[in-house]
Amino acid sequence: MAKQLKQTGVLLLLLLMLGACGAGKYLSKGDKRFGQEEYERAIEYYKQALGNADNPGEVNYKIAEAYRLSNRISEAEPYYKAALDANYRKEDAYYYYALALKANGKYEEALRWMQDYVRVGTSPQLKSMAARELENLQQLDEILTKGQRYEVQNLEALNTDASEFAPYVLNNELVFSSTRGPGKEYLGNGEGFLDIFSTTLTDSAAEMGGAVHKYDGVSVEDLHDALPTFTNDGGTMVFARGNEGTKKGRQNVDLFISQRRASGWSEPKLLSINDREAWDSSPAFSPDGRTLYFSSSRRGGLGGTDIYKSTLDDNGRFSQPENLGPSINTAGNESFVSVGPDGTLYIASDGLPGLGNLDLFRIENGKPVNMGQPVNSPGDDFGIYFVNGQYGFFSSNREGGKGGDDLYRFAKSARKQVNFFVDGTLYQLREGARQRTAVPNHTVALQNEAGKQLRTTTTDANGQFSFPLDSASTYFLVAEKPGFFTARQRVSTVGKMPAQTALADEVNEVRLNATLVLNEIVKEKAIVLENIFYDFDKANIRPDAAQELDKLVQILKDNPGISIELSSHTDARGSEAYNQDLSQRRAESAVEYIISQGIDRSRITARGYGESRPVVRNAKTEEEHQRNRRTEFKVVRIQE
Repeated sequence: MAKQLKQTGVLLLLLLMLGACGAGKYLSKGDKRFGQEEYERAIEYYKQALGNADNPGEVNYKIAEAYRLSNRISEAEPYYKAALDANYRKEDAYYYYALALKANGKYEEALRWMQDYVRVGTSPQLKSMAARELENLQQLDEILTKGQRYEVQNLEALNTDASEFAPYVLNNELVFSSTRGPGKEYLGNGEGFLDIFSTTLTDSAAEMGGAVHKYDGVSVEDLHDALPTFTNDGGTMVFARGNEGTKKGRQNVDLFISQRRASGWSEPKLLSINDREAWDSSPAFSPDGRTLYFSSSRRGGLGGTDIYKSTLDDNGRFSQPENLGPSINTAGNESFVSVGPDGTLYIASDGLPGLGNLDLFRIENGKPVNMGQPVNSPGDDFGIYFVNGQYGFFSSNREGGKGGDDLYRFAKSARKQVNFFVDGTLYQLREGARQRTAVPNHTVALQNEAGKQLRTTTTDANGQFSFPLDSASTYFLVAEKPGFFTARQRVSTVGKMPAQTALADEVNEVRLNATLVLNEIVKEKAIVLENIFYDFDKANIRPDAAQELDKLVQILKDNPGISIELSSHTDARGSEAYNQDLSQRRAESAVEYIISQGIDRSRITARGYGESRPVVRNAKTEEEHQRNRRTEFKVVRIQE
């Protein structure tokens, strides 16, 4: 037996060693592919290494980074979390985990993680970026309420499980970029190489995509060709080409120009405005064709990629590119520029306040304005193109699409818009005080009907606060403070939508009012539960009494640190012994109901006092007897 056990131990040790060796082999291969920016292959190797890795936190972090660097940060979220849960403490994991949460619409969690990082982080660069993101997250409420009145529709007939993006309309053709079709896999993200395609524009989004054609002579195998822009006459095209000279990685993205000839597009040539050491991409001509906007990561910019412009002289030469400056560009990335028919500039940015990843902005009076929902989402929203003032197309990788990036059609809604808000004031009331006082600089939470926290805000110097609300929804406003009962109020927009004929403006506001009061907790102070009635000579809980007891259940849930005595009282009619027994049975019945709603039995005690503690002594009228027949509770313990 000892020999068999020894052999088994050796076998287990050998298996462990082989597993560790296998993990090391896959980890080494993953690192090699990661260094070559072949992130899709790196992810595959890292996931194979994960099962037997001695350092799962580090491997999960590398998987997360591979997703982030291949523009899939939303998919990185569980891997950053796994890395942090495994005590992997690389500092940027905290920052990028918060961004991944934001990219998945988990704004409250993102805010908490970003706040934590700003408080404890040590990297000056990351802390500066986190502080900027924190400011952006705190502007979400305003963004969520100021969306344009657009109806958005996925071009399902055109989109595939590949990526389609960067729409442009030319001569009744929708031109776009896509990784669709046969060909080699691009190892950066596991999709195909980008090519330029077109399809006939139709009035119906559902019919678009019947016949799709590739731009032959422009799209080259094993190169990324994408993001075309055209002069108004359609005779000149500028587009971005990437991966020139190497089939690995994502180096040197440059702008190329081509002219339309009778035989097709001319051989593309490099534009003189390119920077050989930078990305130059997402070009867009102005309506008169004399200005070319584009994004670039060249030195001297404000962040990752900035928006630049270059003007075309009468001899066809482009001027030295000019950065659009800090009023538009940020320390983040600004790209995917486009120009509307009226000359309005549109950009995508992840550095300006937005809903997550890239958001779309229009430039008004030289300043970017977030386009809001439904054009923007927690995902990447970019590459907008206005056909006219009423409708156009844009790109997004939002949830519910068909592929990596999808094309969407947007059109102005004929319905007038209604934005709901709740405006409230938070007060506190101390025992013995004559009046309540406002509570400044205090957190108030907005919960949905199921109790999930949606967002928080801070009261101003006068204790006032505000939240945007959805239509036909029910919420709870909640505020907590040590030594006080949690304040809670229900707010609903159900049934409050005005008729369209009653709306005066294109965008209208409906503002609801709320008052939250934090009442001081005083031990042994009796608090009457109103409208707790019982049938004659009975102790069972009636439906109307259950509704009132549910309020006490909520108080106990909102204040988990308190324990209470629930007491029942009778009037003086009937014998003292009878009243004592009846009140005890009623108190116990109420307590059993409360326990059935999920409250721990150890936190609540039933006590019947019969007629021994009247509120009105020597009661004569029925009203006075009713005041004596009451149910009360009092706090007997507070967990410190």
